[in-house]
Amino acid sequence: MATKPMDGLLGSKDKYKVSSEAKRYTLKDHGFSENKNGAFIYERTLSRLVTDKAAPKLKITISKDLTELKIVTVSNNGLKKIDIYKDVNYEQARTMVEGIFNTFLEENVLERA
Repeated sequence: MATKPMDGLLGSKDKYKVSSEAKRYTLKDHGFSENKNGAFIYERTLSRLVTDKAAPKLKITISKDLTELKIVTVSNNGLKKIDIYKDVNYEQARTMVEGIFNTFLEENVLERA
């Protein structure tokens, strides 16, 4: 997954970049895991029900050097990008994404670009 200095979700006007105050341990404290290449991955199903097979997932990838990121919502199997702002059926997913981003902004993981 190619990363960019700033990114946003498909259908959203908001763009984000990695906060200059973000550190490796900050990312890990907020649910990011480190892959074998050193990049940090955050992946959450956007549903209150764990067993919801139709719920989209939020994926955030931050580069090893904490300068670039990729933000995307995908289908549950991860194969198709989804625009959660286009369909009224994704109201719960939008609410969850906004909460996640607000937390990341408050905790200096991300900042608005």
